[in-house]
Amino acid sequence: MASKSCPKCDGRMVPGYLLGYTDHHSRRVTEWLEGEPERGIFGMLKVRGHKRLPVETYRCERCGYLESYAPAP
Repeated sequence: MASKSCPKCDGRMVPGYLLGYTDHHSRRVTEWLEGEPERGIFGMLKVRGHKRLPVETYRCERCGYLESYAPAP
């Protein structure tokens, strides 16, 4: 991965990730889902049938700006 510069302050962007939790308190990397959010009968978000991609996130060491991407597989 080539070095990235912050679009806000031109500082150095470092790779990382956003941590998410399941309803059973398992940890996982945040994902992007295609389409509008839909809720099921018990109010939980429906995920079946949606295209899903892991989210890559970068943070500026100088100002803290976050920039996230869901790159194509």
